[in-house]
Amino acid sequence: MEALFIGQTYIDVTLLADEIPTGDDKAVARDYAVSFGGNAVTAAFACAKLGIAPDLLTSLAGDWLGRMFTDMAARYGVFVHPRPVKRSSLSFVIPNNGKRAILRARDDNYLHPYPTLNLDGCRLLHLDGHQSDAAIAYAKACREKGIVTSLDGGGLRSNTHELLEFIDIAVVAERLCEQMELTPNEMLTYLHARGCAVGAVTLGERGIVWIEKSGEKREMAALKVPRARVVDTNGAGDIFHGAYCYSYLSQPDAPWEEHFRFARAASAHSVQHLGNEASLPSLADITAIRAALET
Repeated sequence: MEALFIGQTYIDVTLLADEIPTGDDKAVARDYAVSFGGNAVTAAFACAKLGIAPDLLTSLAGDWLGRMFTDMAARYGVFVHPRPVKRSSLSFVIPNNGKRAILRARDDNYLHPYPTLNLDGCRLLHLDGHQSDAAIAYAKACREKGIVTSLDGGGLRSNTHELLEFIDIAVVAERLCEQMELTPNEMLTYLHARGCAVGAVTLGERGIVWIEKSGEKREMAALKVPRARVVDTNGAGDIFHGAYCYSYLSQPDAPWEEHFRFARAASAHSVQHLGNEASLPSLADITAIRAALET
């Protein structure tokens, strides 16, 4: 095991439609995609596509959607440690002018406790806050073993403050700032005070701000993808997380500015494709994006 990701599995159904019908109306979508979904799950697949397949501790049902997910994971070399649930979780995603509407149906009533895994050889743990009991237990265990811990802080959860005590790399969404009534700069100060070696806030098309151990606050603009080429922004943040995890694992001594530049290019690639699987970049895709859009 080189890396362990912990999250919640979704099957994403993404529909490209000009309108959402109501009442007894009907409409026909212009395109659609069916793929794996979930924050840490999508990050795991992104990391695997780039060349390092992590282990994945995630919810898994014994239904046909669960079997479809297992097949997808096998294709990417992602080794799944299942935490059983009765039914698969679903996300219906409708992209619209650079944003996306999402309707979810989730089963997070886990039928068994989280499994105890051997962390020998593990170099990175990535969490998204789902499976809060497993998240805190593995964050503590990895801290004791000197394994780098990463958090996708997409939203406020009951154990966010406690969990951050054991997190080295905290990359949170602007939504978390809003929920905690903090500005992005105030969030950086908060993450630094919690002991995170790197704390960052992703700002969508406005880029990213971050802070490191020295306390210096930095910023990086997003790559400017032409508006006409933006198809689906869903999953771009998850792919950003998976890409910086890959970059760290492949070049642990590189500065975090380079890890974030690499991840920024991964996100710029992802928004030009429909559905999470089609959005995953290869190393060649990231090289091409950086050559075309970095100045």
